[in-house]
Amino acid sequence: MKNSQIAIIIAIAVLIGYTLVRLGNSSTYSSFSDATALNGEKTTVIGYLDLEESMDFNPKTVQFAFTARDKKGNSSRVIYNQPKPQDFERSEEITMTGYATDSAFIATDILMKCPSKYNEQNEVDSDKIYK
Repeated sequence: MKNSQIAIIIAIAVLIGYTLVRLGNSSTYSSFSDATALNGEKTTVIGYLDLEESMDFNPKTVQFAFTARDKKGNSSRVIYNQPKPQDFERSEEITMTGYATDSAFIATDILMKCPSKYNEQNEVDSDKIYK
């Protein structure tokens, strides 16, 4: 075999190995109890804001803390080292990426599913449209 053919085979093998490693590290959705069992590994938890518990923002440390419930009903205190996202209280669902400690879930990234502006109250009735 020529050196160029060997180099191409090695490059293909490296690309396949890189792809397998990336697929193996892709995050899956967990509950708060699963995240605690992962001992500090990064994971993603989908949950809902617990409106009965307090939300605290400390401007000196730029730390926002709140309580969330995952889809299994487990509750956990969540600490997010960023300001409170806009319309946070109105979110339907919260996707939190981070890691669990003994006392709280430390969120490094938060995505919110906001309520749809196209609900039944805002639907246009086709009979009321004037031509």
